[in-house]
Amino acid sequence: MKMIDSHIHLDKYKDLEITDILAEVDWLEALLSVSTDHQSCRRNLELSRKYQRVKPAFGFHPEQSLPTEIELNKLLEWITKYRTEMIAVGEVGLPYYMRMDQKVSKAQYSQYIDLLEMFIKLARQWDKSIVLHAVYDDAPIACDLLERHSIKNAHFHWFKGDNKTMERMIRNGYSISVTPEIVYKEKIQRLVEAYPLELMMVETDGPWPFEGPFSGSMTHPKMMKESILAIAKIKNLPETEVAERILEHTMTFYRI
Repeated sequence: MKMIDSHIHLDKYKDLEITDILAEVDWLEALLSVSTDHQSCRRNLELSRKYQRVKPAFGFHPEQSLPTEIELNKLLEWITKYRTEMIAVGEVGLPYYMRMDQKVSKAQYSQYIDLLEMFIKLARQWDKSIVLHAVYDDAPIACDLLERHSIKNAHFHWFKGDNKTMERMIRNGYSISVTPEIVYKEKIQRLVEAYPLELMMVETDGPWPFEGPFSGSMTHPKMMKESILAIAKIKNLPETEVAERILEHTMTFYRI
């Protein structure tokens, strides 16, 4: 089965780990390596130039302190310069977990929303897909912004949220991606049961570690095989058909 890891932080792995990952998996068509900040963007660009299967996305991860004006301008200048080499804008979004830890004030949260809207405008201007970190009550705000700017090619990675938001995302044709967590988390299984296969991808979000049968193991694209199997059981479809349809959607979405 051919697969694409639609969301991985390849720049966060060690050089030897990256070499081993790419050497081990000839069935891996591509890896979408998302960025977290300026340094991460630069590293992902380097990796994409070294390895043909690495497709970089450039952005600023929301679960960190807001960039200063100088930092943001430097990042935007760099992304603009290398935008033809990126496959998408990402990872961008809203700081749900920092907000839950009371590390983000209301005024700061408003700035995160403005930052996300800026990236959404760039995605529209450059005709790029956008990779979103927007979960629970942040997801409707992301939907508001996407609708305001008529963005269709939106990828909510590792989505978690209520049914109303999920139904809205389906109506709008937004995609989600499923992590290996599907193997052992009922809420993700319920999401997959409800969401159309035609709008679904698989990812690892590596090197983020997983529990259950993956506990203690380095997160690796081969874990997606278990995700495909779990999706096939939920959808009551042959494993090969699920893999083929997810691959086709991912390649179309990211124009690979």
